Amino acid sequence: MERNDVMSEQRSLRTRRKRKRKKRFFIAIIFLMFITAISYTGYEYMMGKQESQGRVSGDDGSDIKLDDISSKYKDEFKGVDNNDGKTNVLLLGVDQRSDETPRSDTIMIAQYDENGEKAKVASLMRDLYVNIPGHGYNKINAAFAIGGPELMRQTIKENFGIDVEYYSIIDFDGFTHIVDTLAPNGVEVDVEKDMQYKASDTNIDLKQGTHDLNGEELLGYARYRSDSKGDFARVERQQEVIKLLKDEAVSLNGVMKAPRLIGTLQPYIDTNVGSGKILDLGKDLLFNPVNDIETFSLPTDDNVRNERVDYPIGLVLAHDEEKSAQDIQEFFNE
Repeated sequence: MERNDVMSEQRSLRTRRKRKRKKRFFIAIIFLMFITAISYTGYEYMMGKQESQGRVSGDDGSDIKLDDISSKYKDEFKGVDNNDGKTNVLLLGVDQRSDETPRSDTIMIAQYDENGEKAKVASLMRDLYVNIPGHGYNKINAAFAIGGPELMRQTIKENFGIDVEYYSIIDFDGFTHIVDTLAPNGVEVDVEKDMQYKASDTNIDLKQGTHDLNGEELLGYARYRSDSKGDFARVERQQEVIKLLKDEAVSLNGVMKAPRLIGTLQPYIDTNVGSGKILDLGKDLLFNPVNDIETFSLPTDDNVRNERVDYPIGLVLAHDEEKSAQDIQEFFNE
C-alpha cells in the first residue's frame, strides 16, 4: 500500500472516530436533558402535592390523602366529545361552606377550537332565569345545587342549544392556591375603584390603582359586586382575570411551574377531563398559543330585565329565551 493511501485511510479513520465521539456526546446531552426534565417535573409535581396536603385537612384534623380524592360527579355526567375539533368545558366556581349544599357563583362555558386555534369563554350570570329540566323555572345556579354538573349540562343544552363535553369544578380556596403558585409575586391588576365588602366569610379591601394582587385579593377582585352594575361588573372582572391568568400560564415561568401547579390543584378540583385530554390540550396551547380569549355574557345588555318571582326564588334576570339561545350559538359557531 502506498504511503499516500495509508495516510488517507488514517485521516478517514480519525474523522469517523471524531464523528462517533460527537454523536455519543450529543446523545449524552439529550439523555441528560431528558433525565433532568423528568426529574424536575416529578419534583415539582410532588412538591405541589405536598403543599396541597399541608393545606387540606379532614373534619377530624387529619390530612386528606390526594389518592383518596376522586370525582364526585364523573359517573353521572353524560357529556360526550363529538370529535368536531372543538372542546367545550363547563367551568364552575363553587363556594363550599362546611356541610351546606355547594353554590355555583361562577358559571362559564370555555371552548377551545384546535382547528381555528381560538379560545372563547361565555359567562352565564347566576340569576339568569331558565327552565331546569324536571324542576321548572329557577335561577340557573340552582341547577347545580339540585343535580350537580349533569343537570347544569342538561339545562344549558335545553335552554341555549349548547352541549358541553366536559366539566371542571374548582373550589374558591383552590383558585387562591392556583394564583399563588402560578404568580407568587402577585398578578398585576388595574383596580378601577376602591372595593370594600365584609361578611362572615368574605373580606374584600382593595384600593383604586395598579396593584400586584395575591390569590386571596384576586379572588376578592373577581367576586366583588357591591356597586351599581352588580353581577354585570363582576362577570366582566371574572373574564378579565381569566385572561390575566392565561398570560401567566403560557409564559415561560408558567410552563416551568405546570407540574407543581397540577399537583397543587388536585385537592381543589373535580373534573372529568382525563390526563390524556389535558396533555393534548396543553400541547396544542403550548405550540399554538392563543393570543386572546374571546368573551361573551348572558344575558346581554339589550336583552335583560329584572323581575321578582314567588318565594323562595326572588329577584331574577329575565330575558328573551329565543334571542339568548341565538346569541350564544352565534358566538360559539362564528
